[in-house]
Amino acid sequence: MIGGEVAFSGAKDENIIPALHRLPHATFFSLDRDFYRRELAHQAYCLVWLDVRSGHAAEFIRRYLRHPAFDTQAKRMGLVVRVHAAGVEYWRAGKGASEAVPWKKE
Repeated sequence: MIGGEVAFSGAKDENIIPALHRLPHATFFSLDRDFYRRELAHQAYCLVWLDVRSGHAAEFIRRYLRHPAFDTQAKRMGLVVRVHAAGVEYWRAGKGASEAVPWKKE
């Protein structure tokens, strides 16, 4: 759910991106596959598609934010990300090819 300070509750997908442009260095997590599109990559924010069951979302948000490749705001900006059980796939703004990293050993 989107907080009222970002966009109105129930905002449609196309209204989320303009809202992210108004925020300083936002990382937006969603269970909606529609946010995993290379053309959405922008230096102003990070979009993360949680390709996991909703009951596991919090666990995978923590894993993503703790991963050495994404553990700072600066490392996340400009990325469109797919988080799933095997690891993380992502596009970086201005790059044509996607990249992938496995989960770190815990």
